[in-house]
Amino acid sequence: MINSASQYPVHALFSTESNIVYRIPRYQREYSWQKKEWEDLFQDLVEAEGAHFLGTIITLNQTKDAVDSTVLELIDGQQRATTLTLLLSSIYSIFKEHRDELDDDAQFAMISLGKRLVLPGGHLRVTPQTQGKNLDDYRRVLTIAGLKIESVQLPYFPMRRIHKCFQYFRTAIAELAESEGTTAVEAAERVLHTAQQAILVKIEVASHADAFVLFESLNNRGMPLTPVDLIKNHLLAASSGDGLDVDDAFKMWNEMLSNLGDTYSTHERFLRHYYNAFKAELPEVLNAQVATKSKLIGIYEKLLSGDLRARMEALVTASGIYGRVTCVTELDEPTELDDALRKLMRAQGAPSYILLMWLLSKRDELKVSDDHLVAVVRRLTSFFVRRNLTGFPQTYGLPTLFMGIVGNVVGLTGDAVVARIVRDLVAVSSSDAEFRDRLEGPIYDENSDVTRFILVSLAEHAMTKETWRDLWVQEKGHYTFTIEHVLPQGKNLPQAWVDMLGGPDAATTVQEAHVHRLGNLTITAYNSTLGNKSFVDKRDRTDARGLHIGYRNGLALNTGLATKDSWTAADIDARTRELAAQVVSRFPLS
Repeated sequence: MINSASQYPVHALFSTESNIVYRIPRYQREYSWQKKEWEDLFQDLVEAEGAHFLGTIITLNQTKDAVDSTVLELIDGQQRATTLTLLLSSIYSIFKEHRDELDDDAQFAMISLGKRLVLPGGHLRVTPQTQGKNLDDYRRVLTIAGLKIESVQLPYFPMRRIHKCFQYFRTAIAELAESEGTTAVEAAERVLHTAQQAILVKIEVASHADAFVLFESLNNRGMPLTPVDLIKNHLLAASSGDGLDVDDAFKMWNEMLSNLGDTYSTHERFLRHYYNAFKAELPEVLNAQVATKSKLIGIYEKLLSGDLRARMEALVTASGIYGRVTCVTELDEPTELDDALRKLMRAQGAPSYILLMWLLSKRDELKVSDDHLVAVVRRLTSFFVRRNLTGFPQTYGLPTLFMGIVGNVVGLTGDAVVARIVRDLVAVSSSDAEFRDRLEGPIYDENSDVTRFILVSLAEHAMTKETWRDLWVQEKGHYTFTIEHVLPQGKNLPQAWVDMLGGPDAATTVQEAHVHRLGNLTITAYNSTLGNKSFVDKRDRTDARGLHIGYRNGLALNTGLATKDSWTAADIDARTRELAAQVVSRFPLS
């Protein structure tokens, strides 16, 4: 079943000495990774200590002529392989732009990198499939990067994921250089070294049937011990004596986890955030300026080596505060602060919990009231709506950002605390102009979660107590109210839409340019019911009781749609600009 299974660093898989190429079969889905996955990969590489493990790829040898090249069909791993080569292409482009600044080592690295991406004769090291214009866009990116390869630029190339991924990594490397006070070349060299040392396990199978069996076995593995499990085991092993027996340690540990809810990711994040928030007050841990996943076990081995009872009491107290910040703990009568915290959670503001846990634990000393805290949380929500849409500042810089704010607030009280936090957030956030520019682009394709938060916020802002509807309600783990594309996003537009937009070619052009823009999006509870219906059918749709479930459903967000008889590119553009202005106003920073 398995011909071979070995681990390789990326530089060996893409060796300049080999003629191996990786081809993604036509039946594979098109490239689908988005900013979240790009950010996670980049952050993991930047934070890596030693060789970072990238996972497993499964290949099938499809070589026809070994003299020409060894062809491995990439059955599993196309998203990672494509993203890796786009990262390497972005590094190559930076080297190319700064060629006059490169020393001999960097010159050699650039030449080698080019050979890793494109073999002699113009053969691609990784060949994406053709769906979604992936292959054409990939070839075009390599040309833009400075590699000698034939390509054409198809319409709307900048709006598709292959190009966006390439540009994301170029921007991320530039921001890394700025944050660390180095040159773009030095930052690119650092990322290149880590990327090329990263490890992949390559499994080569004998047939497609074997690949399927392997998928099944890999997806049914037992769960390994987590860092949180190992930290607990260390605590229990250390607790025989030192003022805390095993039973008490176990009880306090479970109390801490109970405050945090049932989700492992929250447990692990709390332990990181606790160290980052209170680092100035904790015992020094060598080589741990910031708590990362890879450093977590070592950090807590140090923290749990002293007065265990005092440390666990502090962790239990902090976990209670963290439970409220993360909305795990529900108060019988939620306050305005709890409502603000829930909005921050929905805006994906978890990195700021470092700051909020510290503020709530020090609120008496800082003389901050609930009103002060509400003001801070609202500004944090605005910050994250902007950050999660623009991607700035980078994810890997957020822990140090909020640790820095904690340090800057020490010694301040009351209004001065709020003012300093706002000042620090404004200093690192995107401008209103940058924010508006992203809002007027293909926002849904950029970040669908942020898009939903924005649309719901606009709808909620116009509600009164009499018209209130819970747009966050879920059924069977899914939101009842979901994002609806007015102009459908499916490739086979119904004839009514084709006619309205001026024919097949015009309809395709409008759809590619405008379908994911803010003006073409709304919230409904009946997305699947509306589907590909004509605009008028969507607008006037009712249920069996005669209640409006289309755009005349009473949400203020749909008021403009409810009065329209047609929906064109001009309509989408006008509504996009109108809604973008509302969003900038709804989420101010200063």
